[in-house]
Amino acid sequence: MSELSKNKANFYALTPLSFLYRTASIFPSRLAWIYGSRKASYQELYLRSKNLAAAIKKLRVRKGEVVSVMLPNIPEMIEAHFGIPMSGAILNSLNTRLEKRSIEFILKHSKSKILIFHEDYIDLVKSLSIKTNITLLIVQEKKQKNYKGILNYDSFLKKIPEHNFMVLENYFPEDEWESITLNYTSGTTGDPKGVLYHHRGAHLMCFNNQMVWKMGYHPIYLWTLPMFHCNGWCFPWTIVALAGTQICTNKFDGKEILKLIDKYSVTHLCGAPIVLQMIIENKKRKKNKHIVNIMTAASPPPPSTLEDIEKSGFEVTHVYGLTESYGPAVVCEWKEEWNKIKSTTKKATLKARQGVKYPSLEFLDVFDSKSMRPVKRDGKSIGEVFLKGNIIMKGYLGNKEANIEAFKKNWFHTGDLAVIHQDGYIELKDRSKDIIISGGENISSIEIEKTIIKHPKVKDCAVIGVKDEKWGEVPCAFVEKKTKNLTAEEVIKHCRKNLAGFKMPKKIFFEQLPRTSTGKIQKFNLRKTLKTNNAKI
Repeated sequence: MSELSKNKANFYALTPLSFLYRTASIFPSRLAWIYGSRKASYQELYLRSKNLAAAIKKLRVRKGEVVSVMLPNIPEMIEAHFGIPMSGAILNSLNTRLEKRSIEFILKHSKSKILIFHEDYIDLVKSLSIKTNITLLIVQEKKQKNYKGILNYDSFLKKIPEHNFMVLENYFPEDEWESITLNYTSGTTGDPKGVLYHHRGAHLMCFNNQMVWKMGYHPIYLWTLPMFHCNGWCFPWTIVALAGTQICTNKFDGKEILKLIDKYSVTHLCGAPIVLQMIIENKKRKKNKHIVNIMTAASPPPPSTLEDIEKSGFEVTHVYGLTESYGPAVVCEWKEEWNKIKSTTKKATLKARQGVKYPSLEFLDVFDSKSMRPVKRDGKSIGEVFLKGNIIMKGYLGNKEANIEAFKKNWFHTGDLAVIHQDGYIELKDRSKDIIISGGENISSIEIEKTIIKHPKVKDCAVIGVKDEKWGEVPCAFVEKKTKNLTAEEVIKHCRKNLAGFKMPKKIFFEQLPRTSTGKIQKFNLRKTLKTNNAKI
């Protein structure tokens, strides 16, 4: 068989860019996206994406160079996910909530050649020290004002002849290992790290999304997850592959979400548990006329939240992943036999587990990080989560030390601590840096959080370890109230009934929890708050 070799008839590099060509060819008039009063067909999306690719080439951006975008969830973000990599460039989606210093760091670190940004960020962009080294394109929705030295996005694209670029084969990468996007981690322990995705991983992730979520043709997908977060978990490409319609919105609250669900008969949406909470808090909400599928990640929603949301006509799929794994890589795969369980709480407990590997994640296990031996499958023994497969990043851009650490012994080290149950489903217990060591005992902050959240007057909470002269560390809880009359004594009493003595939080603070743009709680900011205020436990 050695005489058989790949050729252009039987082998092309895998890339999600091919999905747009296929869908535009088969369903040219079908709606690709809706944004307020604006909408576009797949034929229009295809042509606009080609024009963007041609525009980038006109600006002399070479293959493998970076084009950054700072945009909310608007149609131009969808265009960027196709047009930028079509040109051979690498898409870098900036977190729109970052401060000036972080934006400057990312643009300099990535050596970005172009910044496409929304007019809402004009003051920030004008203040950047790197603007002389980068071509600026502004997306304008409100004021058609001319800015010196800044190109108008739409006007520039219209100058590009449609025939100028290109036949299908021109935008296939030569090698599927080539980088398609660059995403930066949150940088909670220093400067953010640049995570490189390849075309192969992004392509496979799209099929993963379809399989795991059991998605059929023509879904109506609502953008409640920021597209800058792990490229929207690869859903800009996934929905195009399925000839679906993407509902874009620049407004983010529970009322708006429910309004759009009803208006467009939305079938799917993604988001952190905070999105579920937004929906539940809309007291006037009636049960959906149709099932709406929600994929949620980050910390598992409390059982009460899952129960309330599913009573309203939503079906929740719980997933787990990291920026380094293209978003979700693990899913709580629901089994038919679990439907027979009568206890809602028990069902929610099963659904709150992180679960089993995605189809394109070849290996998932929980090891003792020192011995690299698997922990017991008893749901009690804690180890670190290790991943291996085709949906793991290429590596960190320009960070050799971090890459060596991340890929030790040919596994990706997540830094997340978990147990693994007898059925092979993993359950997170903490980040390695968030485990609380008190008197020689390892305490899971997640276990305490889960306990506190079960209190009917608690909306959400976060637990961190605080230095203690006697015990080394002790747990401290920050609580968001659901009702104003909740007291610290009530929380402590509730914990005392459900936790071992050494796991009891030694102090309760009531305040709004700091969150990332995707709804994750920023524990490092809580630590800063305690340090700044010199809070005594």
